[in-house]
Amino acid sequence: MNQKADPNKQQWEEAEFPVVCETCLGDNPYVRMSKESFGKECKICSRPFTVFRWLPGTNMRYKKTEICQICARLKNVCQTCVLDLQYGLPVQVRDEALNIQSEAPNSDVNRQYYAQNIAGKDTSTNNYDPAKATPESREILRRLARSEPYYKRNRPHICSFFVKGECTRGDECPYRHEVPGDAELAQQNIKDRYYGTNDPVASKMLSRVRSTAASLTPPEDKSVTSLFVTGVEEEITEGDLREYFGTYGQVKSVVVVHRSKCAFVNFATRSAAELAAQSIADAGLTIKSRALRVAWGKARPQGPKSEKKSSSVGLGAMQPPPPPSVSGSSASSYPSQDPTAQGSQGISGHGNSE
Repeated sequence: MNQKADPNKQQWEEAEFPVVCETCLGDNPYVRMSKESFGKECKICSRPFTVFRWLPGTNMRYKKTEICQICARLKNVCQTCVLDLQYGLPVQVRDEALNIQSEAPNSDVNRQYYAQNIAGKDTSTNNYDPAKATPESREILRRLARSEPYYKRNRPHICSFFVKGECTRGDECPYRHEVPGDAELAQQNIKDRYYGTNDPVASKMLSRVRSTAASLTPPEDKSVTSLFVTGVEEEITEGDLREYFGTYGQVKSVVVVHRSKCAFVNFATRSAAELAAQSIADAGLTIKSRALRVAWGKARPQGPKSEKKSSSVGLGAMQPPPPPSVSGSSASSYPSQDPTAQGSQGISGHGNSE
């Protein structure tokens, strides 16, 4: 029976090319895909759809589409990794930055009914269009977004037998022989990622943003006028930092340590440092396509002289008193160690008295 004649297959999806991001597609411009019509059901709406499978590059694992194109277009996400197509961010991070509430239902029956109604409508225009976002939201997304594809995400999975110490295939094993990292990030649910709820990756990114904002809170010590910059690569010079931070006020000095990928920017006034910190907290700091992290410097100690003085006083108080010969006192404050001077006179005197 023809698909269009069968009422149970009228809403099945058939496509000629997947909706995937650049990272999942890989760096190979001549990628070859296999296509299987109605190969699996969508993991969101449970409707059969066309499954695509391909190898994104050398020493990578095979990837395939996990959700249908209708669900992917509703959220403007990739069919494979379920991340935003524009910024490469989790749905939870993007929706929180844009202040968007999801309209897709979560129950099985409502999901299928909602997908059937959306299938015949135009999904090219949606709430996730960057042009519709406010300038503040676009700036937040720009700070969190990746500037280039992250192909390491296509690497093979970690070998479970290697983790147990039981893998015997050595270099021939197609999986990675590495110790797993954060267990919380490895346990992700594709539905939670799609709906933007309980996503550990999104929670980690949002907590990092909040910690960055907290690190730029002005300290109580008004003598602190320096900012600590990390992520400074070789191509970022002292002149680049002076040019950027000089727009907020007079820069007293800039110290760049490329070996540690950090720099110290010292302002002449506290007001200039606060203005720079506030601007970076709102818009972030990017120099030569490098996202830099900024925090307030720490107050300088009182000085080595005061510490040396206090330490010498403490050591002097712990020293024992000098012996009588050194102090010049005639009275003996220590018992004599001469065996002939102890007990003999006392015993003879005692015998005479009897």
